[in-house]
Amino acid sequence: MKKTFYSLFLGLASITALSASAQSLSSQLSKVALERARPQGRPCATMDVLEAQLAATPRQALRMAEIEAQTGRYVASPTARRTAAVITIPVVMHVLYNTSAQNVPDAQIQAQIDVLNKDFAKTNTDAALIPAAFAGAAANTNIQFVLARRDPSGRATTGIIRKSTRVKSWSANDAMKTSKRAGSDPWDTSKYLNIWVCNLGQGLLGYAQFPGGAASTDGVVVLYSSLPGGTAAPYNKGRTGTHEVGHWLNLRHIWGDASCGNDLVSDTPTQQTSNYGCPSFPKVTCSNGPNGDMFMNYMDYTDDACMYMFSNGQSARMNALFASGGARAALATSNGGTAPLVSTTAVETLTVFPNPTAGQLSIRTGLNTPAIKWQTKVYDLRGFEMKQVRPAGDGTVDVSALPAGMYHLVLTDGTATQHQSFRKE
Repeated sequence: MKKTFYSLFLGLASITALSASAQSLSSQLSKVALERARPQGRPCATMDVLEAQLAATPRQALRMAEIEAQTGRYVASPTARRTAAVITIPVVMHVLYNTSAQNVPDAQIQAQIDVLNKDFAKTNTDAALIPAAFAGAAANTNIQFVLARRDPSGRATTGIIRKSTRVKSWSANDAMKTSKRAGSDPWDTSKYLNIWVCNLGQGLLGYAQFPGGAASTDGVVVLYSSLPGGTAAPYNKGRTGTHEVGHWLNLRHIWGDASCGNDLVSDTPTQQTSNYGCPSFPKVTCSNGPNGDMFMNYMDYTDDACMYMFSNGQSARMNALFASGGARAALATSNGGTAPLVSTTAVETLTVFPNPTAGQLSIRTGLNTPAIKWQTKVYDLRGFEMKQVRPAGDGTVDVSALPAGMYHLVLTDGTATQHQSFRKE
């Protein structure tokens, strides 16, 4: 077992002595980070990004040192750790796509949220695989996630932003986080966890920003094919999201990014370096026997199917962010996960497109979601129902069998009825 040392950040604070050449150094570090040979396995650029940020913004080291000091006080307080309440974090997903495959469906995004919730609550089914030696250290972190239901202006939302972009692949330079570079601007980072889902180049699976960085770039980036059911096997069960959100919540790689390094957590065994694939238990390194490495920890680099726990020490470290004075405490009171009140007498406005159409009609709500609760019937201008029309039940209607001409669409949800006209070409 290793002791937690916060002297690392006292050392980082010395970066404030850098001269005006910090910007030049940042540019050099960024170039090194991009050219650095990536290891086989799970490539995470979080530490490369942190290195560049600290060089470019020396005061960030001071902010992170303050966060570490607050974390140390929290971890040392048994009372604070016992009274930790469940924190539910509103999430906005920015889906940036250049191809249809990159435009991941709503169901896959919800599946990623589900994976996060199970992993952070220790309700993931593979938690049963945790070795007995580490079972007592496995944690329910008391942190949960929900797709945003209220946008920064107070309007209802699905929590999903979709944007077609000319960019074929992105790097770890944060370009996807700004519309000025063909990306998507973050929502208020004190109220939402922003996750960008996109096509990453350079073999990257994802990266995150630690607490203490700039608000304009705060959040998590993941490869679109790493979401549950994606094509990035063996990294396609959503654990890239879990790993990167762990970084966003102030967790380091479990090996401390050094040979037998320090991850600032007391109950994770010191280990020599990152693990890949699915190691056999025990794997002893750095004289950490008989239990060896906690390679099944989400903050290692093993395959998605072989990581399935956070430790109690990691949980305490994350919870510290939401305590009084914590760097992410404002998220604990965000209303972004609560839908705004809507008058029960309000009539939902529906949109029908394309109009005219040659075959398919799509019916969308005012929130730009499929109008699945609305039943559809089509009539010709004489009032005869067109029986050959086939509603699909997913907000679409197949009208390809209709002759060309004008038609009348009647939509009802059981209490309200709306009428639309369309032309079949």
